[in-house]
Parts: sequence; C-alpha cells; structure tokens
Amino acid sequence: MQEDTTPGMESDDLYEHHRFVATDGQEPLRVDKFLMNFIENATRNKIQQAAKAGNVLVNDVVVKPNYKVKPKDVVRIVLSYPPAENLLVAEDIPIDIVYEDDEVIVVNKPAGMVVHPGHGNYSGTLVNGLIHHVENLPTNSNERPGLVHRIDKDTSGLLVVAKTEFAMAHLSKQFFDRTTERLYYALVWGHIEEDEGTIEGNIGRSFKNRLQMDVFPDGEHGKHAVTHFKVLERLTYVTLVQCKLETGRTHQIRAHFKHIGHTLFNDERYGGDAILKGTTFTKYKQFVDNCFKVLPRQALHAKTLGFTHPKTGEFMQFDSEVPADIEACLAKWRTYSENSKFEEN
Repeated sequence: MQEDTTPGMESDDLYEHHRFVATDGQEPLRVDKFLMNFIENATRNKIQQAAKAGNVLVNDVVVKPNYKVKPKDVVRIVLSYPPAENLLVAEDIPIDIVYEDDEVIVVNKPAGMVVHPGHGNYSGTLVNGLIHHVENLPTNSNERPGLVHRIDKDTSGLLVVAKTEFAMAHLSKQFFDRTTERLYYALVWGHIEEDEGTIEGNIGRSFKNRLQMDVFPDGEHGKHAVTHFKVLERLTYVTLVQCKLETGRTHQIRAHFKHIGHTLFNDERYGGDAILKGTTFTKYKQFVDNCFKVLPRQALHAKTLGFTHPKTGEFMQFDSEVPADIEACLAKWRTYSENSKFEEN
C-alpha cells in the first residue's frame, strides 16, 4: 500500500482501494492493527502513514491510527489514484481453453495463476489473458470481466467465463441457485473413517487470522456452507477425497476440512504445510518434505464442472485430468503405503 499525501484532497476526489466492515463480534482494536489483519503484505508503518495523511476513513470520517474499531464500523482506505486492478491491461498469456463458443469459455487454470487482479497481483492474471483473447467481455458488479465464479491462486482446475451480458446473467443465476455441478479432488491429512459424509457450518472470516476463513455455528457469523465428500483412496496418513460443493464460499473446502481435523495437504495458509499425521522418524519427515517439494501448494483441484448452456439450454459437463504435481505426490504416498503394509506383514 502506498501513502497518499495530496493536501486538501476531498474524499469525493479519492478512489477507494480497500473497504472492510467490522463484524458484530469485533472487539475494540486499533484501526492500524485491524487493517494489518486484512491486507496482505502491508506494513503497520505504511498503514500509520496513510492514516496520518488522512487516507483511512471509518464511517466516512478521517481517523488516526489509534482509533478503536467497533462492531459494524465501515473501514476504508482512499487514495488519489485508482486501484491498479481497475487499470486492466490485456496480456498475451497462454490460456488452456477446454471449450469455447459465442457465449462461454471453459478454462483449465494452472496452480499459481491468480484469477483476477487484486492487491499485490496486478498482472499475469487469468483476466489479463482473457481480455487479450476476447474483446469487450462483460463485467460483473466487481468490475471483473467475464467472471461468474473463481478459484484460489494455488488451486488448479476448471472455470467457466461468460462472453456476453446474457451469459453472465444466466450463469450467475445458476451459481446463485446452486444448479451447477462442481467436483474437486483434495488430498487431506489423516485417515477419514467414513466412506462419505457432509460438512456443514457457516463460513466467515476468522477473528484470529483475517487471511483465513473459519467455521461458525449457524446464525452467529458467516454464510451457510455445505460440502459433500466421498473417500477415493486411503494412503496411510493422508486421504484422497472427492468434494461436491453445494455452496461456493471463499476457501470453503480448505476451511471445512480443517474444521473436521483433516487440513488439506501442504495448505500453507491453513497449517497443512506441517506434518500433521504420521511417525516421528527422520526418514518419514524426509519423505513428507519430498512430497511438499513435488507438490508446492495445497492439494486441491477443480476436476469437474457442469452447467446449463445459456443459449442452448443443454447441460454441459467438463472434466480435467489431475495435474502432474498432485499425481506425483499421490504416487509417493501410494509407494509409502504399500511399503508400510509390507513392513507390517
């Protein structure tokens, strides 16, 4: 975040870069600490400088760094120039297009690619590539061309993109009405006993770590979320599961599986990049480290996507192969599991 020191600048002349609403459960907290919890890569010094320059507003009033944020406060950072994500630049980026017609594009996104520009990621995103590939993509309420849903940067897999206003409205309603089909493959820590199950629990931003989502009892905080899962393979200390999303909340699978004690394998943000299950042997630690090296991100892949075509009314279903990094990790765990059985016998 950059400091804005333009003297005498009225708020009407400023551009909103960040906006956060404090939850009902927010305990009094200095606004500089509050913003530190929300904004990745921001230093407290930068936030304090921005506040002293008059760029931090709470309920549309300029506040100092020591202002205590209260429940339902609207905290904004405003600067004299527009956010970089609003200045979209078309870039000739390779895109793995699975299907395309006049209304929709289905894309297989690689791990490591950000879907749309945002704080700290202003180029090289899928949207930058899409606006190079297609002129005049429709924009949603967040000014994100073509997008009706998204997946995390380090999650791989299928996305559908709208090419027309009609397709955007039609697809958005399908996601809202939960009539799309989305199946994910996830490798999680631990041995899941049941062959299938359902995880329910409201998902909202964590009170302890604002970069994480957490699971809350119904009615307290967050939005209703449901994940159905089926065990595909048990590999000693990890389990491969297929997840079917009934709802599509931010970090839904990642937060739900951590909540039931089965954090995603190598999910750094949620603590899955530590050895959560297994033995204390040095050899085992080396084995897991090697698994982390071949799969340097959370083990989550959006494998299947189904939706009704906006124009034809046909239900279309697409399937993608499990990426090489997840396959390499699974191969290591299969070998380990086989050797473990052999040693037990």
